[in-house]
Amino acid sequence: MGTAIALPDLPTLLPHRLELTRTFDAPRALVWMAWTRPEMRVNWMGPVDWPMVSGTNDLRVGGQWRACLRSTETGEDLWQGGHYREIVEPERLVFTFRWDESHEDGPPADTLVTVLLHETDDGRTRMDFTHEGLKSERSLTGHEYGWNSTLDRLEAWLAAHRD
Repeated sequence: MGTAIALPDLPTLLPHRLELTRTFDAPRALVWMAWTRPEMRVNWMGPVDWPMVSGTNDLRVGGQWRACLRSTETGEDLWQGGHYREIVEPERLVFTFRWDESHEDGPPADTLVTVLLHETDDGRTRMDFTHEGLKSERSLTGHEYGWNSTLDRLEAWLAAHRD
């Protein structure tokens, strides 16, 4: 039996919560790899106008992830990161999410992302996505745009890499 990892307690999460559901025409194993392998993630993570350009990933409970998004308009970089809290391959991924610097409505806040992947009877994957602890309606609106654009990019990437 492995050694238990002691994760720090999460701070009290702020009240705003984003919930999205998507169905991808791709097998669950591929969607899981897209979320967990940095060489795949860099191809679709980030909104269309702030795509990910680099990142790291230590896929283990307590391991850190990092991503750098770059503006297609100005070249400005935005860093984000967090730690993995739950990993149940290929169905559940839970990680903290925090911007490195002030973003949208002030200083960064600790938030929590949960990705649940369900295999459908026809071989597709339904993803239930939750991002909780967002600071305000403004942050919720910004993250809703960002995650929807990101998931559009994931859908296109999966379609091109299905086989």
